[in-house]
Amino acid sequence: MHDIWNPWHGCHKIAAGCRNCYMFALDRSRGMDGSKFFITQNFNYPLQRQRDGQYRIKSGELIRVCMTSDFFLPQADSYRAQAFALMAARPDVIFFLLTKRATRMRQCLPDNYLPGFPNISFNVSAENQAAADERIPYLLSLPVTHKGVMCAPLLGPINLRPYLSAGIEQVICGGENYDNPRPCDYAWVQDLSAQCAKAQVKFTFIETGTNFIKDGKRYHIPNKRRQSYFASKAQVNVPGKAINFTLTDALGLLLAPEHLYQRQFSPSCENCGSRPICNGCAHCRTCTMQMPT
Repeated sequence: MHDIWNPWHGCHKIAAGCRNCYMFALDRSRGMDGSKFFITQNFNYPLQRQRDGQYRIKSGELIRVCMTSDFFLPQADSYRAQAFALMAARPDVIFFLLTKRATRMRQCLPDNYLPGFPNISFNVSAENQAAADERIPYLLSLPVTHKGVMCAPLLGPINLRPYLSAGIEQVICGGENYDNPRPCDYAWVQDLSAQCAKAQVKFTFIETGTNFIKDGKRYHIPNKRRQSYFASKAQVNVPGKAINFTLTDALGLLLAPEHLYQRQFSPSCENCGSRPICNGCAHCRTCTMQMPT
């Protein structure tokens, strides 16, 4: 996908949310071992250019980092400073970092980045209340501007009220898939949405997960496009307060909105749960496929 940068690949399971990790399932289907760590050939993606000399990643795009690993994985300690340097070299791009290793975040931050890390969104996973209470305080203690929480897979009810008013800008929520997916109850999703609405924090429900419970009835939804469709139709998303990233050119001059990437969507994107947090159409042609019944 055009909005993902995986500088390295491979991870180790450390928490309840890791049990049915999609990366391990997908690697296994390819005959690979998801625990094997390696640097990818796409390490320098932020600086890659097209034939016309323009950057492949456009100014204003949001790039999700390390979706097949953890950005704060200990095995990546020798490479992380270079990855941060690549993000600093593109102050016109928004980078989304996600981790379950919240205890390692502060010690892994470089000293020479711009104050507040203005073009990076730091996020922790919180699959249940224990994970939220363990990881979010570490996130809130960081000297960074943009902070968020990913409740996916959502494995139980979570009370985020003590944290939402302390600097959290966004909460993303979704159910579990792959291997033996655990259930996601719609009541948990609704409660998170209500918490975010009261705190004026952006909330996005991206997918139901394979095993979805609504009003006490269990639904089996293996198709991820249908999961996304039902999530969008739930109408629990909360726009929240505007999240403003300070994006500049290489000289440090502020970029005007008209000079930033403008998201475009195909007709089928209207019913996609991830629409509020994605870059728009990647010309993947999945919109030409008929929605399964």
